[in-house]
Amino acid sequence: YMISEARKKRVNDIFKPNGNVYAFDSTTIDLCLKLFPWANFRTHKGGIKIHTLYDVETQVPAFIHITEAKINDVKAMDIIPYESGSFYVFDRAYNDYHRLYKIHMMDSFFVVRAKTNIKARVLKWKRRLPKNILSDCEIELTGFYTQKSYPETIRLVRFWDEEDEREFIYLTNAKHIPALQVAELYKNRWQVELFFKWLKQHLKIKKFWGTSENAVKIQVYSAIIAYCLVAIMQHDMKLDRSTYEVLQILGISLTDTTPLRDLFSKTKFNDVKEQSGLDGPNLFSNHNF
Repeated sequence: YMISEARKKRVNDIFKPNGNVYAFDSTTIDLCLKLFPWANFRTHKGGIKIHTLYDVETQVPAFIHITEAKINDVKAMDIIPYESGSFYVFDRAYNDYHRLYKIHMMDSFFVVRAKTNIKARVLKWKRRLPKNILSDCEIELTGFYTQKSYPETIRLVRFWDEEDEREFIYLTNAKHIPALQVAELYKNRWQVELFFKWLKQHLKIKKFWGTSENAVKIQVYSAIIAYCLVAIMQHDMKLDRSTYEVLQILGISLTDTTPLRDLFSKTKFNDVKEQSGLDGPNLFSNHNF
């Protein structure tokens, strides 16, 4: 419910691709196998994976699935609630042609980084290319198994990232959007990585209050609810700050009696960065009341 409410309030059209834009990825949280025997990972190590479908435009997670850390990432693609006409952005770890073809058959669109050993034949080239687009072509997979898994043609875009000074190769079934928008969609995948970073560091889910599977899941979902509440508050108060700035300010101001609007208007974000490393009360700290 909280996820749905947060997404409704923060809906916008920054990409305007006539569909929602999602980034899908997972993060692993290491656990002590002796304390969390149900969280199988390695022989002497436990852990969980938080598989997240992140709404890039609203900056709110649309779907969360928690599994043992040993579960392969691509298997989580099977439980994503796909929407017709929406875009799903994946990293190279999710380059599974069988599952990508399922997305295609659902009339959804994907953007994924290509593997370096891709075997394909170029069928059609685009001649006029915008800056930083090295090539834009339609290909046919030629590998024995890959061709069976994805029997239709697919679009391949090679992009030069000036900032990182490196080349990226993307595969997509979205043949109707500009090549630069394909690159832009993938570039915004970093937002889910930022969400994971804040989930671990700012919402403090590296330390758990209980050792059962249910206790761990409750704490993770509580952190997600807190994140959504902040996103809703940010919208309702019309704050000119990102969700992460708001979270950081709240994290160091839990004992501050300043009215919220004054707190957000007077606090300088540079000061927040400096104070965030200090020991003090923050969201989901291990307090003993």
